[in-house]
Amino acid sequence: AVAACFTHPLDLAKVRMQSLGPTVPSPSMLKILRHSISNYGPRSVYTGLSASLMRQMTYSLVRLGSYEEMKSLMSENGRPPSTGKLLLAAGVAGGLGGIAGNPADVLLVRMTSDSIRPPEKRYNYRNAITGLISLVKEDGWKGLSRGLGTNTTRAVLMNTSQVGSYDFFKTTLLQYPVPLVNYQFHDGFFLHVVASLAAGTCGTTVCSPADVIRTRIMGSSGKASPIEVLVRSLREEGPAFMFKGWTPAWMRLGPNTVLMFVFFEQLKRGWSSLVPS
Repeated sequence: AVAACFTHPLDLAKVRMQSLGPTVPSPSMLKILRHSISNYGPRSVYTGLSASLMRQMTYSLVRLGSYEEMKSLMSENGRPPSTGKLLLAAGVAGGLGGIAGNPADVLLVRMTSDSIRPPEKRYNYRNAITGLISLVKEDGWKGLSRGLGTNTTRAVLMNTSQVGSYDFFKTTLLQYPVPLVNYQFHDGFFLHVVASLAAGTCGTTVCSPADVIRTRIMGSSGKASPIEVLVRSLREEGPAFMFKGWTPAWMRLGPNTVLMFVFFEQLKRGWSSLVPS
């Protein structure tokens, strides 16, 4: 939740860049943020923050908690699981998180992209709670699962490439010295930051195509399937559309991953000191 508060403006810029089709010139991240501030004030870059916090309390809570539990169950005699098992656990945990966080993701996409829609097509959710009620009233319970397949796929890719790779980078950096400079990492703050940045870059790149498709499905009121969105976007914009918003996504996910894992590591240590193993 703390990480989301710091990085939400970048999330807003990313969603707006991904939502724009080929008929609109692709603006830069800075241009989107500057336009929002100049037209709606500084607070506008935090539009949809309540949905972002709801997403962290569902999606992130489930994917991180279930991953740690599965990792603990797969450990043998105190030894960490193999890389293959870690990636499998991360994928399953990501899928569970994607399902749990899907309603909040729909609200986040709609709230952050509302201002770039024509007035008659805006959702005008005041906050995540009223948005959730409106979503169910207008679209029924099926509205909560809009884009679920694409979102779950993205969540599996994200957890595998972010959480799974974090453990991989952390373990590798602890085992082997850095080439050329021969620096040996030790388990601590600096290691957590470096491993988090590497994991954030990996996660941003792997998830970008699914992220763009998910954004367009959740932001629309139609019933286009992921394949239809993919084919239409490829035809109208070319393969480059799959990496729209990569820069703000990376700038968001990098610090978000660092803050998330640094806090998470400290919480684990604090919990371990309180609860005997």
